[in-house]
Amino acid sequence: MPGPKSMEIHLTDRQRSILEKLIRRSTAPQRLVWRAQIILLADEGQNNSQIASQLGLARYTVRTWRQRWSSRAGAIKPTEGEDVTENTLTGAILSVFDDSPRPGAPGTFSPEQMVHIVAVACTPPQECGRPITHWSHRELAMEVIQRQIVSSISPRSVGRFLKSGGFTTASQSLLA
Repeated sequence: MPGPKSMEIHLTDRQRSILEKLIRRSTAPQRLVWRAQIILLADEGQNNSQIASQLGLARYTVRTWRQRWSSRAGAIKPTEGEDVTENTLTGAILSVFDDSPRPGAPGTFSPEQMVHIVAVACTPPQECGRPITHWSHRELAMEVIQRQIVSSISPRSVGRFLKSGGFTTASQSLLA
């Protein structure tokens, strides 16, 4: 006995053309290529099992992207007009292929705390009563805890935070 019928996908000529271009891009991420191939094969009438075996993917992956395309196809329709550029339509299609936001732990530090940490990193250690010439991650972590900017922070976290934000400690006063 066959399972439930797969959702039907009907692509316009412009959509098909853009999806085929996305697949042929040499710099396209593999996940994007797979998602475009799923939709193209679904448009050809293949079911989820056939697409999954052909692409080497799990059936639930094919089902997920087929359902996502069907549910968001309405958002692509307004960008289908003749006066709409191919770039606009490509952007709309790529937005359908975006990953959903994933759950995760909330940020440990508020933006206000981050600004204060950067401000401390920009002040010379001598002004804070530290007998050093440059901030180390350990010294900076101890200083922001002492100032009660944060209740706790590891030196490694300070280093990662400053590195990822593109912040660097100033060798001279920034106003000089």
